[in-house]
Amino acid sequence: MNPTKTTPDDIRGMKQSGKKIAALTAYDFPMTKLLDQVGIPFILVGDSLGMVVLGFPDTTHVTMADMEHHVRAAARAKPKSLLVADLPFRSYETVPSAVENAKRLLAAGADAVKAEGGHAIIEQVRAIRVAGIPFCGHLGMLPQHVLEEGGYRIKGKKEPEHQALLADADALVTAGAFAVVLELITPPVAKEISGRIPIPTIGIGAGPDCDGQILVTPDLLGMLPWFSLKHVMPKLNAAEQMRAVIQEWIDDVTAARAK
Repeated sequence: MNPTKTTPDDIRGMKQSGKKIAALTAYDFPMTKLLDQVGIPFILVGDSLGMVVLGFPDTTHVTMADMEHHVRAAARAKPKSLLVADLPFRSYETVPSAVENAKRLLAAGADAVKAEGGHAIIEQVRAIRVAGIPFCGHLGMLPQHVLEEGGYRIKGKKEPEHQALLADADALVTAGAFAVVLELITPPVAKEISGRIPIPTIGIGAGPDCDGQILVTPDLLGMLPWFSLKHVMPKLNAAEQMRAVIQEWIDDVTAARAK
């Protein structure tokens, strides 16, 4: 367990010290407690809960009420880890709504907020920071834009996209972000961004050269066998083990009743 509360400055400092950042998602009390006990410094209450908890096809169905509910549950674990919460779809379309909703997530127990985009939301990012709220960026594949983009794809392969990613990363630094998630960015571009900016890059499907890595915890544990992701190699087959234990219990109950 972390001996003291992790802060955004601590996360930034990990880049300067050369220490890789391990980050995972949590959506409830027990998983937050477990991740905190093993010393994960950065826990994200992600809007990925839309798919892995609520059964939606993508993150665009997740509401502020959903996020507040799950942030409160995670925060009850009182983690020493930095607890970051996603601003959900359409919750930061304007500067006032971005600040209001960021404040709502902090009131629910988050230590910082994350939102998708660079230049397109830079005024919102600046306003969130002026309000004293720590901010984590998110570039590359933006899951909240999956419907308009027609699916998930790796970003940065084309030169205009490459240059736009560099400019977005620079803009987030200038606006005061303490870190940025790079999702499904071609590894050479992710490496270039990581070497270019002074804040940590936390990759997911963006190669090994980011300053840290983040995964959706149920993906890591093999709890969602109906999903297959190229960038995730499950470390556990939890779903199969859970099925086996439940079946054993059912058999025990049935056998006891039959006697």
